[in-house]
Amino acid sequence: MGFVLDGLDAEAYDRVYSDRALVGRILRYFRPRGRTMLLVSAMTLLASLLDAALPILISKGIDVYSSSRGTVAIVVIVCAILLSGALSWVFNFVRQANTARAVGDVTLKLREDAFAAVLARDMSFYDEFASGKIVSRVTSDTEDFATVVTLSLNLVSQVMMVLIVTVALFIISPSLALVAISIAPVCFAVALAFRRVARTTTQRARRALASVNALVQETMSGISVAKSFRQERAIYGEFKTVNQRSYAVNLRQGLTFSAIFPLLNTIAGLGTAAVIYFGGLQVASHLVTPGAWYLFIQSIELFTFPLTSIASFWSQFQQGLGSAERVFALVDATPRVRQEASEPVGPLRGEIVLDHVSFAYNPTEPVLTDFSLSIPAGQTVALVGHTGAGKTTLAKLVSRFYEFQSGRILIDGRDIRTLDLADYRRQLGVVPQLPFLFDGTVADNIRYVRPEASEAEVEAAARRVGGGDWIESLPNGLRTPVGELGRGLSLGQRQLVALARLLLQRPAILALDEATASVDPLTEELIQEGLDEALTGRTALVIAHRLSTVKRADRIIVLDHGRIVEEGTHEGLLARGGRYAQLYNTFFRHQSADYVPGSGFVGVSAAEEEATA
Repeated sequence: MGFVLDGLDAEAYDRVYSDRALVGRILRYFRPRGRTMLLVSAMTLLASLLDAALPILISKGIDVYSSSRGTVAIVVIVCAILLSGALSWVFNFVRQANTARAVGDVTLKLREDAFAAVLARDMSFYDEFASGKIVSRVTSDTEDFATVVTLSLNLVSQVMMVLIVTVALFIISPSLALVAISIAPVCFAVALAFRRVARTTTQRARRALASVNALVQETMSGISVAKSFRQERAIYGEFKTVNQRSYAVNLRQGLTFSAIFPLLNTIAGLGTAAVIYFGGLQVASHLVTPGAWYLFIQSIELFTFPLTSIASFWSQFQQGLGSAERVFALVDATPRVRQEASEPVGPLRGEIVLDHVSFAYNPTEPVLTDFSLSIPAGQTVALVGHTGAGKTTLAKLVSRFYEFQSGRILIDGRDIRTLDLADYRRQLGVVPQLPFLFDGTVADNIRYVRPEASEAEVEAAARRVGGGDWIESLPNGLRTPVGELGRGLSLGQRQLVALARLLLQRPAILALDEATASVDPLTEELIQEGLDEALTGRTALVIAHRLSTVKRADRIIVLDHGRIVEEGTHEGLLARGGRYAQLYNTFFRHQSADYVPGSGFVGVSAAEEEATA
């Protein structure tokens, strides 16, 4: 079944923790719930004492009945047995209720920490790792952790039971007690042998489930593409393969854990048989009474079941440790964006300086090498160039989404690595080419950047985009639901919502991936009006795909493989007849209102015209 394990390797950020480190870290989560755990311990002790007392009371009843000492004594013993059972139920109820509360609180805190880690991870983290697998750690693994923590707390009562019963056995018959406890080392040796196998199979089962989650999430996100190209059968085939792998791995895990109990019970059964045999001989020899022998047999059952539970605990506990290890690895993942300080930012003017910056997503494929660029406060810079030239990378670095390898990025003369990131990003507006909207209303999405904004402020920001005419086209105005991922709105309407959100934010620096690249001319005009409003008085890096945006820029930067090959104004660069002129004639000129097909190429020689064509 080796092929089953294909694709189940650990993620790059996974770590290996020792059992001691994991247990210690788990216990730290229980520390704030010390009083609850003391109550659980007290209830566990009392319930264990009563459970152990029950066979003793029954044994006394047998001896009293066999000796014909009277009905009063029998009634007293029966009442004592009933009271013992009732109190044991009460104590166990209190124990389990408080255990559930403590485990729930710990799981809640662990899941909060895991989700906080998800929010704290860099953008590069999500470029590298599937979001579905990350979701699996936050949900499924924390749930498995909770289940095994409950098992661990129940184990305490089992340990107490074994200790109490062991003492009782030695009081009744030391020789038979030695026979009974002789099975303990064998049980523990067998259980510990399963330890490593259990941890490994659990981790693989969790990774297999994460793969299923990742595929399902990816399918749901791209379902429109799948249906457009009629790829449902292919996707189902891929899901079937991944799901079959998950089934096989989980089957292996189930077989691993199922094997431990029959083996331990067989060993315990052999020990019980030996006790019954030697105990019967002692009864026949009148060395112990029938009641004492019954007590011993009942005590053996009370002893062997907790013993096998304790012995199998280490194998089962690996399931929880494996899940905890995956969650803690997510929490402890080393961030790539590392701030040297967290200084308050204060109001920004918006000056940006990239000083000899080098950056690569992959160490073998540099994107920027010794790159320098200075942008004065309030200037709009259009970035143009072929795909892979470094346009989006510049915007991401200024947004501090990625860590650059060398050089400096200065914001108002201060190193970006020393700024408080949350404070800095409050003054940074980012609009991607395909804006993301959260489920809710249009107003909710505009207010997202400033939750405290009033209805009037939200509406004012919306009406500054294209005069607000687009609001009237929405069924319920700003109260119109956008649906999941904004699918209830057209792409152009989503862009208008994103621009209104930007205007409400009032950032000092903008990073815009061309907002008009995939919309109709009418919506483009509305968006362009909103862009004019948003760009006024702000520093902006605009990844330009449309001529209207390029011509409005104060400065145009032409990039080629991470280098600046030209910069200037639209007219100046056209007159120069260089790389920008080639880009203009190839990509931009047909967008011009005075463009006439077949009219030739501006600013380009005949040879260059032929090469470009």
